[in-house]
Amino acid sequence: MSDLPASLYCGAVYDNMAAVFLPRKEEWLLPIYCYLSSPEYKSDVRKLNQKMQVANSTLAKVVFDLSKWKKVAEENFPDGFPKPYTDDASQWLFHGHPVDASTGTSLHVALARLCGYRWPAESDSNLLLSDSAHEWVTKAEELPPGDNDGLLGVSPVAGEKSLADRLRAYLATAFGTDWSDALERRLISEADDFLDKKAARDGSLEAWVRDRAFRQHCALFGQRPFLWHISDGLKDGFSVFVHYHRFDQANLRKLTYTLLGDWLARAKAENNTLRYEKGRELQQKLEKILEGEKPYDIFVRWKSLAQQPLGWDPDLDDGVRQNIRPFIKAGVLTHDLSKILKDKDRGKDVQSAPWYDVFKGERRNDHHTTLAEKRGAREAAAKQVEAAK
Repeated sequence: MSDLPASLYCGAVYDNMAAVFLPRKEEWLLPIYCYLSSPEYKSDVRKLNQKMQVANSTLAKVVFDLSKWKKVAEENFPDGFPKPYTDDASQWLFHGHPVDASTGTSLHVALARLCGYRWPAESDSNLLLSDSAHEWVTKAEELPPGDNDGLLGVSPVAGEKSLADRLRAYLATAFGTDWSDALERRLISEADDFLDKKAARDGSLEAWVRDRAFRQHCALFGQRPFLWHISDGLKDGFSVFVHYHRFDQANLRKLTYTLLGDWLARAKAENNTLRYEKGRELQQKLEKILEGEKPYDIFVRWKSLAQQPLGWDPDLDDGVRQNIRPFIKAGVLTHDLSKILKDKDRGKDVQSAPWYDVFKGERRNDHHTTLAEKRGAREAAAKQVEAAK
């Protein structure tokens, strides 16, 4: 808010921290946009109000020189305002192709696609996109499909190749005749420079996947990852990337007993005690998350007790921060995300909020309820519905 950023408004719902400027004439759109997105506008507003959140009425009290900004618009947009396009993978409008991703993100785009993720621009035909964006969306559709279940073992497991080998093959298909060992090294170096701000000691794709991909993914997507890297803690131990959007109870069970079960069987057959013990520790933690008792339960403060999930049964609409908590508490992720777990959010809940009386209006997230309490609340709610019929 302090920077007063400007963007085009397409009709979505917004709150009073944003304001819409609606030109009385369509030909004024570009001049007004050029002014609002310029440092001059921000300076003019700050002369009137220095608060972080400026009142909507103040935003329009500046003096606007239409003739001046018409000239600026003609210089910046001689062919009129372009349709939306971006190569930024963190944006809704990104086309989804790793070849045309911004510098340092091609590996991350390919990894996400391999896990089964697709960007909204690939499926929403109502999005306004440029011709170039549409072309890249079409090219992305021609790429190989992602993994069937969104569970990708970093080491070979359950009959599948290592993640580095699978990612390398995917990139080779995406880049076609341009693919080479030199390009692979360059993409790794660009990812390290862009997201870690330094070069890595081991520049191999295997080391990048194992040691840095998840940390960089978290940085790229604002510490709200949709790919999770779960590990037993050993450098050469069991670890797997999971696609959170597809990571339901069935897939957690598959991870816990099929993939990890295969790993444990091999470790036992090879008499590798350390690998077996660390893998078994991870399996026990995942079993606790599946069960969902304290502190490995999901608590959503805007849902009643009867609506709280039983065990690992996440609702994607509740957000990453709520649903990833059990995995952070269990210590099974390869990057520390504990800072996103706010015990209490700022502000006060409204009196109609389900936990208002319990928390005295505080927006608490660190609450835990037992499975027995949840089941009891569900039974009581079901009886009330039945009695009301």
